[in-house]
Amino acid sequence: MSKPILIAGAGLAGSLLAAQLAQRGFRVEVIEKRGDIRREEVAAGRSINLALAERGWEGLERASAVDAVRAYTLPMRGRCIHDREGRTSVQPYGIHAEEIVWSVHRGRLNQTLLDVATSAGARLDFHVALENVDFERRMAKLVHTDGRVEERAFEVLIGADGAGSAVRATMNALQPTGEHVDFLDHGYKELRIDPAPDGGFRMDPEALHIWPRGRHMLIALPNPDGSFTLTLFLANHGEPSFESLRPVAAAREFFARDFADALALLPDFDTQWANHPVGLLGTLRCPRWHQGDAALLIGDAAHAIVPFHGQGMNCAFEDCVELLDLIEHAGGADAELPWAAIFAEFEQRRRPNAHAIAEMALDNYLEMRDAVADPRYQLRRALELELARRLPGRFIPRYSLVMFHRVPYAEARERGERQRAFLESRIAGHARLEDIDLDAAEAAAVRVLGV
Repeated sequence: MSKPILIAGAGLAGSLLAAQLAQRGFRVEVIEKRGDIRREEVAAGRSINLALAERGWEGLERASAVDAVRAYTLPMRGRCIHDREGRTSVQPYGIHAEEIVWSVHRGRLNQTLLDVATSAGARLDFHVALENVDFERRMAKLVHTDGRVEERAFEVLIGADGAGSAVRATMNALQPTGEHVDFLDHGYKELRIDPAPDGGFRMDPEALHIWPRGRHMLIALPNPDGSFTLTLFLANHGEPSFESLRPVAAAREFFARDFADALALLPDFDTQWANHPVGLLGTLRCPRWHQGDAALLIGDAAHAIVPFHGQGMNCAFEDCVELLDLIEHAGGADAELPWAAIFAEFEQRRRPNAHAIAEMALDNYLEMRDAVADPRYQLRRALELELARRLPGRFIPRYSLVMFHRVPYAEARERGERQRAFLESRIAGHARLEDIDLDAAEAAAVRVLGV
């Protein structure tokens, strides 16, 4: 291959794909409009700690990066629910010891993947923005922060440059992609709980902490240094909202009422609240992901989702795995690859799954901020886990299908909807698991669901 595969975006998906392709003999170049996060400090308040699950681990395995990443991930075995009085209860994610979600710091993971890509031979150029693309000539117009302009040839262009993708914009200018973003009327703000004086954790480090409050919620994920990253999800307007809580005093009063135990761990709350920005939350739907045989969108550039199922990164990594499989099946670096066919097949396979996880992520927001504290949800969940124990490998909760398996998202969603309807029918009229005929429920699951 005389020309390189040019990847726009050195974030998580772009750096992972660069590593995977370079390790397999492809000439890979990556451009990134921001600086190199291995050398430049990441701004506070924009990370949203990540939940690494089975699909993400598979992507890391394909880049031989598992050992490096596992060294700084922390296991989360369930949700720790905090009520207004500060009482806590733990809801396990699954029934098996290996059903764990791993907390990982976005910036550190990105640094690791950049190192892996560089070691594999990928060329990385930072402070370089994509301004325009001549798809017919396969030339990208690049602008450096020092004002220098260059044209760079490419074999194919991969847009891994996020929801505001410059690659998608150039495709749209040539032929409309039909893109549309549905923004939630909620945003997010990040805060940080520092480690205890002895360096230990101030809360259970093996749980995703949730303060569900109906219309809003606070979550916390552990970090290896003993700290926690807190994220408040709240309406942008109304009462309460980020608009009404602009005065620090109002925000402090709000936390004292709804999240008193968290506020007690934030001695610098006023400073953090004033200095950390409010982020947007939205779902990107883009009907067209590729430009003939010249360009392809992956990850958030094609299908950005809200973070409430912890699958944005995992889905993007699964994109990389799927694309890699198609490339290798077509002959890999030594072949004259049919890029148009590869891109079309990739889009056909991934689109239904991207749509499904987008919808499940929105569903999970309602569950996390409200349902997890609802006795009816807790009963349904208890029956779900009991049936999973009785029918191992046959009755699998939807959350487990998404997080601990590589079942296609679309299949997980369809199975989950059928199972939810079945569970609702079995808990109707009951208040406790002990009141339900579990043998009858098991038999009915086999009969009705065909498990």
